Parts: sequence; structure tokens; C-alpha cells
Amino acid sequence: GAGMGMTAPVSITAFPAEDGSFQQKVKVSLRIPSQFQANPPRPTDESIKIEEREGMTIYSTQFGGYAKEADYVSYAAKLKAALGTDAAYRKDFYLCNGYDPPMKPYGRRNEVWFVKE
Repeated sequence: GAGMGMTAPVSITAFPAEDGSFQQKVKVSLRIPSQFQANPPRPTDESIKIEEREGMTIYSTQFGGYAKEADYVSYAAKLKAALGTDAAYRKDFYLCNGYDPPMKPYGRRNEVWFVKE
């Protein structure tokens, strides 16, 4: 019953298929605002879980516009190519992040993150 407003980023964990496209399973994560972090409201929907994300080192690329799945897949492929074969990162998932509310038409920020191993 507590409203927390828009948080950023909205983070989607993508589990890529062999061709790089998203599998049906994705995980959407929202940041809990600072004032709720010590004692977050308890979800009434059992499919919603509160998790603590540990610190991580990432490889990242940024792009603009209204991001769709195809955009995240494309930028993930570009990041993979830029890193080459020497960088050690998790290959079983990557994070797709959006920072802007839907009504912001210009200057939008999106990122793809690969988590360093």
C-alpha cells in the first residue's frame, strides 16, 4: 500500500538465447528509494521479491531513445565485440537498464551491463 514513485534505473536481467535474443524468462528489478531501504514495505504479491544486489564491476555501453528488446540485443552484441575474447564477464545473463520515465521524449539514457567475473 506504500507508493514509492519512479526509481532509476529500471533494470531487466536478460538471459540470452544462442542467437542473442532474450529468452522468455527475464527479471525486472526496481531500486527501493533510500527512505525505504532500512525497512522496505512488504509486498502483498508473492511474485515480488525483495533482493539485495551486491556490489559489482561492470562493462557498460550507453545509448539513447526509447529502448526495445532489439536495441538491447544490438548494443549487447556491440559491447561483446568491443570487449573481444580477453575480458572475463558473465555470459549467462546481462542487465538492460533504463533511466527515464516514459513521458521523457528527448535525452533518454539506456545502458547494457555485462558483469565482470
